[in-house]
Amino acid sequence: MKILLANPRGFCAGVNMAIESLDRALELFGTPLYVYHEIVHNRPVVERFKNRGVTFVDSIDEIPNGSTVLYSAHGVSPMIREAAATRNLRAIDATCPLVTKVHIEAIKFAREGYHILLIGHEGHDEVIGTMGEAPASITLVQTAEDVPTLPFTPEDKLAYLTQTTLSVDEAQGIIQALRARFPQIAAPKKEDICYATQNRQEAVRELVSEADLVLVLGSKNSSNSNRLAELGSTKGKKSFLIDGAQEIQEEWFEGVKSVLITAGASAPEDVVQDCVEHIRTKHNGTIENRVVREEHVSFPLPRELTVLASR
Repeated sequence: MKILLANPRGFCAGVNMAIESLDRALELFGTPLYVYHEIVHNRPVVERFKNRGVTFVDSIDEIPNGSTVLYSAHGVSPMIREAAATRNLRAIDATCPLVTKVHIEAIKFAREGYHILLIGHEGHDEVIGTMGEAPASITLVQTAEDVPTLPFTPEDKLAYLTQTTLSVDEAQGIIQALRARFPQIAAPKKEDICYATQNRQEAVRELVSEADLVLVLGSKNSSNSNRLAELGSTKGKKSFLIDGAQEIQEEWFEGVKSVLITAGASAPEDVVQDCVEHIRTKHNGTIENRVVREEHVSFPLPRELTVLASR
């Protein structure tokens, strides 16, 4: 069996930064150490940190006064920052800079009197954080079908932003629908969907025609990982989103001569290699590394950590 290994895949710069930040915080402060929401949306990563004593919480109220909290890569709203300050928490902000960019755009558009149409998925941590920057000035748009029902006119001052981890094709369809109904709508200076999301989708789009089966390493609550699996399905290929080799089912391989393996931006490389080894052993697999695009992006650690580390 041919194993096509998509490149780029796996950790993006924002995820690398967030995980390194949590590693460094453990070194500097030890435990107890709290993270608001999951550090990244990946079950194996979260479980590994839990095993090292990190506590993940869904409410700032769960954290004892004066403790250390790290904000996840998905960002938080001003309300969360204020709640942390009220509890005298030492806050370390590991928000991905590309998410911070969307927050800044939301603040800017709201101050300029725009009503913002945020393209994204309801309940996603990133969407919650962005909407919290200007809750009275943001309306969520999840699909192109939402556009005709929006309570605005072509005379209203509107702008759009997008969640960073969306399907490029899906987002473009919604943007086109918005522009068709609201020709005056303003756009961000640079598109919001992050480079890593686009690159991983591009790799699948380019390689999927050569595969009979697509395996995406990533967790069910990872938006960008779900988009990769959906992309494989829309191209007519059997596609499965899995956390690791233990979830692989042998019936998936009936009639399969080639499998494309990729990973969402929060999935660690060791789980990818476990899957590769599983298929190589079980199906006499031969590996082809296929590079669609090179990535050389990196982000610095949060200032709260670099200042302390330099002392």
